[in-house]
Amino acid sequence: MSRFFYIIIFFFLFGNQVLFSQEFSEIIIVKDSVKLKEIDPLSPSKAAFYSAVLPGLGQAYNKRYWKIPIVYAAIGTSLYFYVDNNKKYHDYRDAYKNRLAGHEDDQYPYLNNDQLVSAQKFYQRNRDLSMILTVGFYILNIVDANVDAHLLQFNVNDKLSFTPEIYQNQTNYKTNFGLTLNYTLK
Repeated sequence: MSRFFYIIIFFFLFGNQVLFSQEFSEIIIVKDSVKLKEIDPLSPSKAAFYSAVLPGLGQAYNKRYWKIPIVYAAIGTSLYFYVDNNKKYHDYRDAYKNRLAGHEDDQYPYLNNDQLVSAQKFYQRNRDLSMILTVGFYILNIVDANVDAHLLQFNVNDKLSFTPEIYQNQTNYKTNFGLTLNYTLK
């Protein structure tokens, strides 16, 4: 019992000692090299909103300036064809209406009534298709800005690799094809 008592006294006296080997005169702050840039979760919705307000503005927000002429070329071309087909549709429709009213002095004397109706249907279909393409390019502009803003936040660096691999199966010795995804920690 006395031996146990001496051990407890020994640890009590010498076990509670706080020793300082050096004093800190300044605090050193180490920059974290693993931490990546901050992600703004509202960035994709801002880009989509900007593109909806003015086509191409979402691409400018994402700093993809080379896409802006493509957006305006696509929407502008389909709008041009819409206006052109609408004008021709109304020309043929007015000529047909004038013929039904009994006037024979229209700009299409070489066409009969059936050909005028056929031309109306042709240009009406092309006009409607041009409007569908215009709306489609407008929506594609918004979707492109949104997806591009999402992909700007995606970490793409040299540590991530995706390589095809051909190897021989050890069971039946046939060639197998596969893909490997490697992530290297440096």
